[in-house]
Amino acid sequence: MADATFFDRLTRAVSPPPALEHVPRSYTAMLAGDIKMSDYLRETRPSQLSAAAVLVPVIDYPHDPRVLLTRRQEAMRRHAGQIAFPGGRVDPDDIDTVAAALREAQEEIGLTPDYVQVLGALSPYATGTGFVIVPIVGLVRPGFTLAPDSREVAEAFEVPLDFLLDPVNHHRHRGEIGGAVREWWAMPYGDYYIWGATAGLVRDLYERWAKAG
Repeated sequence: MADATFFDRLTRAVSPPPALEHVPRSYTAMLAGDIKMSDYLRETRPSQLSAAAVLVPVIDYPHDPRVLLTRRQEAMRRHAGQIAFPGGRVDPDDIDTVAAALREAQEEIGLTPDYVQVLGALSPYATGTGFVIVPIVGLVRPGFTLAPDSREVAEAFEVPLDFLLDPVNHHRHRGEIGGAVREWWAMPYGDYYIWGATAGLVRDLYERWAKAG
């Protein structure tokens, strides 16, 4: 188990998960996301955001907590091959964003809720594809067995939390995508290029972690 100092700091770094009715549904209400990184969304943004939730799974290995991530299948219609947290759109049957994040994690990678202790949430994050993502941070007890859904997930892998929380590994990139200039965070790790919304969520976790110290 992680020591009490680590657990307490991670708990202080997160916020209570927002109720569904309090999840922002417009870009103008957002405090974080692609809208803050790129001017192109001023022209392309949809009027209404769809709610989504992801699980940010921090595996409670003794002295070496790690974050569980996935690589999406190359055949996916959106974000093919990209690094992501398990998650997706909030369904009508989901009672809240926590239920959505846990359900998606079980469906995508086979991580069952009995291994997850929900600690709280990070800031909602708006994407250029019209979603507002609520990131739910969960402490994951070791001993789980994963069963990734091969239709969506090419692989699941782990990254040391120390690596992700070190700002030396955070790089601000700028380039042209789809004919528009964009900026994004990136955290290359070995053969994995962690960027976009996933890196943005990690950056939020880092900023909260630094303030909670």
